[in-house]
Amino acid sequence: MADNYRVAVLGGGSFGTVIANLVAANGNPTQLWLRNSELAEEINRSRENQKYLPGYQLVEELTATDNLDEAVSSADIVFVAVPSNSFRQVARDVAAHIKPDAVAVSTTKGFEPEGFNLMSQVLKEELPGNRIAVLSGPNLAKEIASQHLTGTVVASHDSKLNEMIQKLLHGPTFRVYASSDMYGVELGGALKNIYAIMAGLGAALEMGQNTVGMLMTRSLTEMSRFAVEEGANPLTFLGLSGVGDLIVTCSSPLSRNYQVGFALGKGQALDDIIEELGQVAEGINTLKLVKQEADRRGIYMPLVNGLYDILYNRKTVVETVSGLMLSEQNEDVEFVLSTK
Repeated sequence: MADNYRVAVLGGGSFGTVIANLVAANGNPTQLWLRNSELAEEINRSRENQKYLPGYQLVEELTATDNLDEAVSSADIVFVAVPSNSFRQVARDVAAHIKPDAVAVSTTKGFEPEGFNLMSQVLKEELPGNRIAVLSGPNLAKEIASQHLTGTVVASHDSKLNEMIQKLLHGPTFRVYASSDMYGVELGGALKNIYAIMAGLGAALEMGQNTVGMLMTRSLTEMSRFAVEEGANPLTFLGLSGVGDLIVTCSSPLSRNYQVGFALGKGQALDDIIEELGQVAEGINTLKLVKQEADRRGIYMPLVNGLYDILYNRKTVVETVSGLMLSEQNEDVEFVLSTK
């Protein structure tokens, strides 16, 4: 591949749009694929995604299309930024058009509803001949669009591939770090969505800062415990895709999952919240899937169980918190490096 690449970004939501614009701004001809032909035409005409990122000016090197073959067939790098529940079908459709030497990069934070697969696992199954990477971190699209300083992580088992994605995305306000722990990076991005809902719920109920501190650190412990059972490195969770992403989504009203929790804390029904939100909050689906997997494998996850009880078993927050405070008291830090 040359220094400049032809790039396709699949998914016209806020994050897909901002990633496409970052890549295009670095001189790479970029196609943003979305299903809505009217929105694609509007983006090309106004140079703005008024539905998901109003006011964010798009560069001329970026064009929108509803034609998947047009977007993918000549692309050297394909970013997949669609919700987890449609991810496999999009990957399957891509397989008919993607070049054999093209790279596929997932930016989706979640699990496949059937089979409990991470998105990289879906890509490996549907695109077995292509190199795979994932992108994850504390990346609120609106803040990236506003040029706030932002860091993210690209992860794959290929250091050269990581370097290529770093150069592709790097800019004055956007820095890309590398990791070889692909599953760990993905798990951090997926699991933190659950705890962002809890943080929003706590904020709505005006819980104190002691509670926030305890919630976030116990969330990180719970995430690490689950990740180790799935074969990831717990130290990955000390980085941007773990604690970094957790801090952002548990403290920012811009997080869709935080918004869900806050609305729940104010007494809104879950179905009404989802309808009002307009975009998918991955934490809702992730909660169900992680709860099922943790129960199947016997993984101790009291915060997941507590939130599940609030959302689906109609337990009150007071009942749930009381149960959590009376549960087993484990070690504070479970994964400690040997000093010998």
